[in-house]
Amino acid sequence: MAEQLGTLEELPQDYREDMTAAGVAPLWPMMRNVLPHGAPNPVTQAGYWSFPKIRPLLLRAGELTPVEKAERRVLVLSDPGRGAGAMQATATIYLGLQLLLPGESAPAHRHTPSAVRIVVEGRGGYTVVDGERLPMEPGDLVLTPGGEWHDHGHDGDEPVIWLDALDLPLFVLLEGSYAIEGELQAQRNRPDASQVEYSAAGLAPSRRPGRGARRYPMMRYPWAATETALRNMATYGEGVAELDYINPETGEDVLPALGFTAMMLKPGQSEAPPLRSCSSAFHVIAGKGRTEINGQVIEWGPKDTFTAPVFARLRHQAETEAFLVRIHDRPLQEKLGYYEERAR
Repeated sequence: MAEQLGTLEELPQDYREDMTAAGVAPLWPMMRNVLPHGAPNPVTQAGYWSFPKIRPLLLRAGELTPVEKAERRVLVLSDPGRGAGAMQATATIYLGLQLLLPGESAPAHRHTPSAVRIVVEGRGGYTVVDGERLPMEPGDLVLTPGGEWHDHGHDGDEPVIWLDALDLPLFVLLEGSYAIEGELQAQRNRPDASQVEYSAAGLAPSRRPGRGARRYPMMRYPWAATETALRNMATYGEGVAELDYINPETGEDVLPALGFTAMMLKPGQSEAPPLRSCSSAFHVIAGKGRTEINGQVIEWGPKDTFTAPVFARLRHQAETEAFLVRIHDRPLQEKLGYYEERAR
């Protein structure tokens, strides 16, 4: 198999001009760009965003731009490989830190991309999804799936900040990304499903004949329950405790394209996961440590966020007890039939 393919410059100038006029181009000079041998050649680079550095900028955004003029007051986390302003943290994952101040509300809309909110700090915020009011406590994971009406409100007395994670880059690539605006929703007078219908693992509302599984039965995953489950797993299990966020009725990932995995590392514990074909973003709920990504060392602390490209060589090392949530595109890759893990 030829290692060196022909180049565009080797072709006669008149032939190149004729191809341009005809709207065609030769594949062979470009083939290695789109089909490299052995493994992808990602544009994505490891990224790191320090929350203590971003928080003052986010709070100042609250002073400079009222939410009415922003709709969603967000600072986007741009992939270093694509440069500042890129609406991608990896090829498939969009990340942004969003601020809502006391008394504010973000208008209702629905859009084709799906989103998850991981609450970073503050209390009193909430999200309403199709009429269900979802409290937003630190560490909670809140779903706003594609096509579902949602709005945000705040009846507390301190700023609320959360991390947005969306599959937006996919919809932009497909030219299918758009939103529809609406009025603030009427809220149902009951706690959310995580407190009423899905408050215990292994239990779901009784199923009746002809009733299929609900696509999104549970929109909020409280951190308190997740942390308890991780601690139990760490006590009686081996290695790093990891739990996937799933649909409680089907066992599938919470969203079609993005998956979410909670992790707990004990003080001094390290992990060197296999090389994964999916890209990943890590949000630190609590704790301190370091992660080596393809030789680059990132020192992380509470509320920080960092990313890793596909097939990255990772090594996590916890300095203190640490909890992280890993955001990844494994569900999409599994649907496409090519998710892969390789030994280190």
